[in-house]
Amino acid sequence: FESLVIHGGIDGDKSTGAVNVPIYQTSTYKQEALGVNKGYEYSRTGNPTREALEKLISDLEKGYAGFAFASGMAAITAVIMLFKSGDKILISNNVYGGTFRVLDKIFNNFNIKYEMVDMTDIKKLKESISEEVKAIFIESPTNPLMDVTDIKTVSELAKENGILTVVDNTFMTPYLQKPIVLGADIVLHSATKYLGGHSDLVAGLVVVNNKELAEKVHFIQNSTGGILQPFDSFLLIRGIKTLPVRMDRHIQNAKKIAGFLRNREEVDRVYYPGLEDHPGHDIQINQANGAGAVLSFVINKKYDYKKFLENLKLITLGESLGGVESLACHPASMTHAALPYELRQKLGIVDNLIRLSIGIENVDDLIDDLKNAF
Repeated sequence: FESLVIHGGIDGDKSTGAVNVPIYQTSTYKQEALGVNKGYEYSRTGNPTREALEKLISDLEKGYAGFAFASGMAAITAVIMLFKSGDKILISNNVYGGTFRVLDKIFNNFNIKYEMVDMTDIKKLKESISEEVKAIFIESPTNPLMDVTDIKTVSELAKENGILTVVDNTFMTPYLQKPIVLGADIVLHSATKYLGGHSDLVAGLVVVNNKELAEKVHFIQNSTGGILQPFDSFLLIRGIKTLPVRMDRHIQNAKKIAGFLRNREEVDRVYYPGLEDHPGHDIQINQANGAGAVLSFVINKKYDYKKFLENLKLITLGESLGGVESLACHPASMTHAALPYELRQKLGIVDNLIRLSIGIENVDDLIDDLKNAF
């Protein structure tokens, strides 16, 4: 994998010998005659820089084909466009707020329905499958409560019922988890996060496992036009090249910080799949090569979580995750504000829940920052 991130996809430029794929900053291409071109005619349909990225993510996920979009939500939207009026999608019950919002506020208008299900309970999931269900949409681990879903078991259940399995693999990346190998049909990434890795671009990626899905997704990508631009494609390829070394450091830091938080009197609970008493720990170590570097924790109500966030100095209060810098997020008012209050309470996305994306800074500096804020 460490070699593939550097040499996978399209390695360099054959025409000039450039080590890096060039930025083909062009909207259109010269045609030699009517209907005769060099494989490209318009950059919405295809661009060499974007194509290099798309082939790279397909290689990394061991899929059939990859597609690059202008954001993670553009990628998710394109996948939902595979379905039609009357279809239903089962989604993880503490799915990312943006995924919930686009289904609840946009696709509901087109009669594409959804149902939130506890994907950790296979019995409940089976009971939720009906004729109108056409896909199961999994986040594993979920955002922000880190629920772990058995992707292989769910994929087998989906195949038995003739429905698709879609997995948002943003938190794990293909370095740690390969859903297509586990049986999934479609993999999604907010490439803004770990794949880009430097908080300097916004991008989304889709990988599919067969030719039929590839043709459908490409048609949607070309028809709706939410493509990733050449310069961002170039930046994303560059980010991916260092993914393994960054992730190793992210995880190393996250393990230490999870252990630190568990021993603080101010903390009631820590959500992190790397902890042995985490409900999904055994499944996590079975289907992935690590627990990632996102964790959440609940601050005891005796303490003021707002003051805690205000007093972080090294860790930045902000949306997103997966960059080299550590970020603190307040899910109830940020990433999951789209969920109704009652639903947030029911799920456990309480006001005193904090999510941390652990960066690659010196871990002792990060712990000192947390100590100070406490």
